[in-house]
Amino acid sequence: MFDPEAFIAGAVPEIRANVTGKAILAASGGVDSTVAAVLAARALGPDLLAVYVDTGLMRKGETDDVGRTLKEMGVHHRIVDARDEFFSALKGVEDPERKRVIIGNKFVEIFEREARPFGAEWLVQGTIAPDWIESGGQLRDRIKAHHNVAGLPEVMHLKLYEPLRDLYKDEVRKVARALSLRVAERQPFPGPALAVRCLGEVTPEKIDVVRESCAIVEQEIEDAVAKGAMSLPWQYFSVLLPTRTVGVHGDVRVYGWTVAVRSIESLDGMSGRYSKIPHEVLERISVRITNEIPKVNRVVYDVTNKPPATIEWE
Repeated sequence: MFDPEAFIAGAVPEIRANVTGKAILAASGGVDSTVAAVLAARALGPDLLAVYVDTGLMRKGETDDVGRTLKEMGVHHRIVDARDEFFSALKGVEDPERKRVIIGNKFVEIFEREARPFGAEWLVQGTIAPDWIESGGQLRDRIKAHHNVAGLPEVMHLKLYEPLRDLYKDEVRKVARALSLRVAERQPFPGPALAVRCLGEVTPEKIDVVRESCAIVEQEIEDAVAKGAMSLPWQYFSVLLPTRTVGVHGDVRVYGWTVAVRSIESLDGMSGRYSKIPHEVLERISVRITNEIPKVNRVVYDVTNKPPATIEWE
């Protein structure tokens, strides 16, 4: 039986013993990186700098929320605006594995840039077991290249330390609850962010569409949960498909984008089944997306389990 209190008691001195000198921490605002940030801050104090990178690919309100979370925890941090860098690096790229590698490399480039004036030699990440398992290696087949594992550059100037590497998501949540973190129940969010929910080439226009549609999916599902109409899924979001279909707005023909809604029940993210969302909730999601995002004229629901599909589409 996993004991979160025992893990915390052991992790702090272990970080202190292994990470010598100053360190940069990759902060995303998710439960994994936030737990890693708290543990590393307890171990390293002022020798830790948490760096959150605004890639331009984040969910609605994400950057402000992450800044507030890090401030509440008393973690020394810095927010870096790198939106132009990421969109430039991803221009013309459609293959999902290339996206992940480009994003992973760009993150490390920025972390190393931020590490120099701080004098850091280490990079602390909130990598967990499913990240390196799905990234493949040795006898394991690669399911997808997690940006913080297989997406890392071959040559790094920072030494890597991953205090949560052997934990699964349900165990990380237990640690977060033991630390009384408000992000403990937050749904998982991919490190490459909305870039892997925007199939095909990533552009600011398409990211705006998937950002708004993801916000609507989250709002409607969380509202239904609050009203007792359904239970909270493990993960729920939208995906922008790289195809257009014919539709009608009023009496006018439109050729608009298609959005897929994805909702999954899982324990650790290694397998899952699609959520049986009440039809009226799906209808509200569809009506809102097509009314509030004029470029979208069709909404579909993904009823595929994992396996054979993955949770994210890319």
